[in-house]
Amino acid sequence: MLEIRWHSRAGQGAVTGAKGLADVISTTGKHVQAFAFYGSAKRGAAMTAYNRVDDKMIMNHEKYMKPDFVFVIDPALVFTTDVTINHKDSTKYIITTHLSKEELIKAQPRLEGKEVYTVDCITIANETIGRPIPNTPMLGAFMKVSKMYDIEFFKDSMKRILAKLPQKIVDANMVAIQRAFDEVK
Repeated sequence: MLEIRWHSRAGQGAVTGAKGLADVISTTGKHVQAFAFYGSAKRGAAMTAYNRVDDKMIMNHEKYMKPDFVFVIDPALVFTTDVTINHKDSTKYIITTHLSKEELIKAQPRLEGKEVYTVDCITIANETIGRPIPNTPMLGAFMKVSKMYDIEFFKDSMKRILAKLPQKIVDANMVAIQRAFDEVK
């Protein structure tokens, strides 16, 4: 079973991102879960979202997991939350930051020895979508790191999911996904 934990602040789109990812995955015949845990449930409060993916029915509905991937879409959470909790030796971290991987690891020693990828999803979202909602750029970076799906298949799937939005927002999200895919290091 593949497990993903998202670290975010309420209002940054982690729940929507987790649900969007689940929607894409569900079209490929896999079983998937997407759910969230809110602290104070106020915009800006730290929160976590989760995905589980498996070839068979998923009976586990607990928030506890040993994630294969950890997404941090608010850069401050690397310093205020233990994003490495319950990790596996093979856990991969995709972190939104303007810092290089080396600068980030130096600033947060808990990441030392971990497989860390960095991408500035907030800047990408601001420059493409016009709002600091870094969920779709994070998914673009995830497609690159995980190689789960071809990027064109993923973008086409996301177009379907975002179809209720104005076309200019859908188009901006596609640019954001592609930029994060191209820029993740």
